[in-house]
Amino acid sequence: MKQRYMLDTNVVSHIMQGRDTALLTRLTTVPMDQVVISSVTLAELEYGLHRKGQPERLRSALTQVLLRVDVLPWDESVARCYGEFCSALEARGISLGDFDMMIAAHAVAVNATLVSRDRAFAQVPERLLLEVW
Repeated sequence: MKQRYMLDTNVVSHIMQGRDTALLTRLTTVPMDQVVISSVTLAELEYGLHRKGQPERLRSALTQVLLRVDVLPWDESVARCYGEFCSALEARGISLGDFDMMIAAHAVAVNATLVSRDRAFAQVPERLLLEVW
């Protein structure tokens, strides 16, 4: 099975801004059929666009991202993984924001490497494969 990368909301935001050449270069080294986002990430991005009055440039940038990456649904198997994963983290005294927990559990459930710049994920145990781009 080929490696799959799940982009976190902050990484997609940087891609949409188009100013981070190192990130954009790194992204070109990965076949696009291996890059996905969680439907939770899409929800966060949509919220951000609506909160900003839906600037046309950002809406267009999000549309371009969505043409190139698959959005994975947050389904029953992910929900079950979330319950177990979050419970295990809580038992270890680890807590993340709700959306971060949902995205991390989604990456674990689909066996994807989470690509994020959020330092909070560094405290999550080895079950979460993490890369910083």
